[in-house]
Amino acid sequence: MANSSAVAAEGLVVRPSLASDGPFLQRLYQSARPDLQWIDDSVEVVEQVVAQQFQVQEQGLGENFPNAMHYVVEKLGTAIGALSTDFGPNEIRVLYLAFIPAARGQGYGRAVLQGVQKAAQQIRCPVATVVWASNPHALAHYLALGFAVQEYNVAAQRLVWYPQG
Repeated sequence: MANSSAVAAEGLVVRPSLASDGPFLQRLYQSARPDLQWIDDSVEVVEQVVAQQFQVQEQGLGENFPNAMHYVVEKLGTAIGALSTDFGPNEIRVLYLAFIPAARGQGYGRAVLQGVQKAAQQIRCPVATVVWASNPHALAHYLALGFAVQEYNVAAQRLVWYPQG
């Protein structure tokens, strides 16, 4: 019997993000930030704040990781998620990984992260990420994939996975 990651990976494609993916990526960002829906104001104001926060994230990634690579994750030709990575001098950084609500809990994130780990194993390079304290679900997934907490503060944890052998 195939493992759940292999089943999830069937029909899964990680391709470079295109300018035409912008509307999808903004909707994805909004779905990944339920905290922004708590704003007590009109729908228009909430949408404006979401758009501004999305731009802040995009600008921050561009400034802090100018060589980052951005991908769209597709399942059978339909966009279901996004991945941003940066190949730094000493590690591969997973900067952003998110999926649409309907694709969550299906093993797609695990399959994508295992692909990153496989690439890192080939070049003998650790994989690092930061998980916000408000996202214990993501923390559990990274820990299950062999990541370990390297740094911790109240807001977030830095996790690192080291290749074997």
